[in-house]
Amino acid sequence: MSTAHLTINLHALALNWNALDAKTDVETGAVVKADAYGLGAEPVARALAEEGVRKFFVAAAEEGVAVREAVGPEALVAVFSGHMEGDTNLLRDHGLTPLINSPEQFKRHIEALPDHSFGIQLDSGMNRLGLEPADWAELRHKALALEPQVIMSHLACGDDPKHPMNRQQLQTFRQMTDGVDAPRSLAATGGTFLGPEFHFDFCRPGIGLYGGLPFAGAKPVVTVDLPVIQVRDVAVGETVGYGNSWTARRPSKIATVAAGYADGLHRAIGGGIDTFAGDQPCPVVGRISMDLITVDVTDLPYKPDRLRILNGHQTVDDLAEAAGTIGYEILTSLGSRYSRGYVE
Repeated sequence: MSTAHLTINLHALALNWNALDAKTDVETGAVVKADAYGLGAEPVARALAEEGVRKFFVAAAEEGVAVREAVGPEALVAVFSGHMEGDTNLLRDHGLTPLINSPEQFKRHIEALPDHSFGIQLDSGMNRLGLEPADWAELRHKALALEPQVIMSHLACGDDPKHPMNRQQLQTFRQMTDGVDAPRSLAATGGTFLGPEFHFDFCRPGIGLYGGLPFAGAKPVVTVDLPVIQVRDVAVGETVGYGNSWTARRPSKIATVAAGYADGLHRAIGGGIDTFAGDQPCPVVGRISMDLITVDVTDLPYKPDRLRILNGHQTVDDLAEAAGTIGYEILTSLGSRYSRGYVE
């Protein structure tokens, strides 16, 4: 095996969904956009459907095709980007539900697919996607008469329970949707933890399903194993990697492993993280380069043939913190060179 291996634990994924579902008294959907956060839309969506998920969310109509194939004809597969120019055939042929974001999208949808399902996305203050209050006031009567499948909005600060923006958006969303009959949703993973008043008719977690914060109790879903290409002896005073950024202070054994920033292990991570041989941590030393990472294995009593960088000891959020980013970016950056396997 000359490339790193990524293992996705579908059982852990199911446990995470069930744990999130148990935190509310309403339905729980699932966000599977960006190829299920880089983990494979079809196997992930299929596993979640087997757990009882009936509402799935993707970013673009093209992403919805694989999800529809995985979950069958009955589940809702909703598209955050709405009804974009050129989407009509995909939406119709694969039973996808666009979440309308603008008056222009609403017009396009009812003209192109007058009998096709749709949902409404409202801007409750994030200023990213969705109908603004004035547009919604103008379209509301006509849109509701056509029975939208869902009406939703998105929290800008849901991962920060104390942020005043959460209450502000909750109030705005209530004002915009009081009296509607369509199922309503405001909460993704973070909103699920804000309490029942944020739950409305269903929640739609994303990152928490895949083992990331703000779901601190999530089971790790992804492990990454890096094959060792070479182990070399490095004398005291010798340096390792680009820029001579690490200098040996003792006679050392340095393993070079096959992965790098081209595989989503960002160059900014640098030091401060470990790889693991079983439970034994082995620190990353020197700079992460495009295809290679160097690791100090001096304290191992044997020469390893692989080292693990993502596991129960070191999470996507640990890597993200070291890189100055978020777990979402680590997950969705795991590249196409990984061989992949699934366990149930």
